[in-house]
Amino acid sequence: MPVKKITISEFIALSKQHHVVDVRSPGEFTHAHFPGAYSLPLFTDEERKVVGTAYKQQGKQKAIKIGLEYFGSKMNQMIEAAEAICNEQQISTKTILVHCWRGGMRSAGVAWLLDLYGFDVYTLIGGYKTFRNWTLQQMENPYQFNVLGGYTGSAKTEMLHCIRAAQHAVIDLEGIAHHKGSAFGAIGQSPQPSQEMFENTLALQLYQQTQHNLQQVVWVEDESQRIGNLNIPHSLWKTIRNSPLYFMDIPFEHRLKFIFQQYGHLEIQSLIDSTKRIEKRLGPNETKITIQYLKENNIDAAFSLLLQYYDKMYLAALQKRDNVQSKIKRFVFNEVEPDQNAAALITQLKDNNGTIN
Repeated sequence: MPVKKITISEFIALSKQHHVVDVRSPGEFTHAHFPGAYSLPLFTDEERKVVGTAYKQQGKQKAIKIGLEYFGSKMNQMIEAAEAICNEQQISTKTILVHCWRGGMRSAGVAWLLDLYGFDVYTLIGGYKTFRNWTLQQMENPYQFNVLGGYTGSAKTEMLHCIRAAQHAVIDLEGIAHHKGSAFGAIGQSPQPSQEMFENTLALQLYQQTQHNLQQVVWVEDESQRIGNLNIPHSLWKTIRNSPLYFMDIPFEHRLKFIFQQYGHLEIQSLIDSTKRIEKRLGPNETKITIQYLKENNIDAAFSLLLQYYDKMYLAALQKRDNVQSKIKRFVFNEVEPDQNAAALITQLKDNNGTIN
């Protein structure tokens, strides 16, 4: 069966059931890639540089000859790697989706080899560049969001997971970003992805949740535009900011207890370092007192000061929204109980609106 060239929509649809292999160099893949793709590089980073230089200085044919020298010695290795990818998930079919940067010679060469060996091969027209353009287009869509808000310690992320478990569409922005959003949000998290990778994953999840139906309501957590070192794309963030906000109003002391459970076991120096990062906004005196509490292992007192700071910050950000009173709906809960509060929220929305997406 000959290699088949497919559009980005066909590529994304097929990626749900077949493996995607990215034949760009390791450096290109590490920076950002199609979520879930496997790296099967035709060239190393150095080899890619050599071939590219030859192409610019000596022409296409010289670059091809150099590339073939690299490729020839790797053919058997690439076949075995492709077989291992298919066997990893115990998928009987040998169907593979292949792409490079622009759908050019790298993907064509690997696709030819895999097809020759007996794989069913599809290549993405326009390569990864086409996917990136698709990603950026997704950020412009008029999505319908329900925004879950509340002061720090309200267990918003945990509530989102409960809402997802109840079969509602959810995007966990902090989960994709590998960061909990505050100055303390990187502690215990894996390294954040690149901005490009963050956008790729976010775009694909949005597409999967809405499934061509932009009227599908998607739940997200109320976030600032910046999550750690990453930014929610501006168009998407504006859409989120103009969406209905469901504010969880939970007593301070219960939120403080929840924060202690989440962060109280962390290494003291990490907490001190994170506190120092917000010194300008927290204030020099408050920072000094908080750090002293941490050094004395008086975690509860330190977190109490920090929680008061974050409450003020959140309230100030809330009041800066346009027409906030028309968008916000307040729900009062006595405890931080994510599963119970999520169920109560969904029930109240059903009772008020007759239906909930």
